[in-house]
Amino acid sequence: MNPYERYVLPKLIDVVCSTGNVMKARSKIVPQALGEVLEVGIGSGLNLQFYDSKKVTSIIGIDPASQMQTLARKRTADINIPIEVIAVDVQGIHADTDRFDTIVMTFTLCSIDDPVAAIREMARVLKPDGRLLFCEHGLAPDLSIKRWQYRLTPFWKPMAGGCHLDRDIPAMIRAGGFVIDELSEEYLPGPRPMSYVYSGVAHQVP
Repeated sequence: MNPYERYVLPKLIDVVCSTGNVMKARSKIVPQALGEVLEVGIGSGLNLQFYDSKKVTSIIGIDPASQMQTLARKRTADINIPIEVIAVDVQGIHADTDRFDTIVMTFTLCSIDDPVAAIREMARVLKPDGRLLFCEHGLAPDLSIKRWQYRLTPFWKPMAGGCHLDRDIPAMIRAGGFVIDELSEEYLPGPRPMSYVYSGVAHQVP
């Protein structure tokens, strides 16, 4: 890990991902979490303020970027929910099958190396009646914006922690073994290649 990735990138991601419109998008999804929660890609803990302590019994937050977790652990002090933050990716948690009531994934899928395999692992550890809550930026519907996303992604990835601008989020979630029950799509204010957001709720394929 070079000095940029260790010291600069975590703070940059925290600032960019905590802008008003991004936080508003998070605030529409995270409060729906229930029971025992797995948050995939907890990062610096920006979602923690939105969990409802009357509905959520515990949270396990995972993220391979251990340099982000100093910020996350500071934010755990502000919520009244038992929480454990672990520096692993979703393939490394070795959780029991059918363990979690809810999985939360926000602005995470863009940087996972094998997103469909990761989603399949989420399906494995989620209870049959559990829900996947997601809010992710990805491939835009407009052809001109798509072209820019394809062009920019190779240059954007090394600057943004492996972030892909051109991932088809709904297709990946479905390929990972989920049915999408609710889906909303919108451009958030900002550069359009970086700001097309999919939010929704999904359950496992029976």
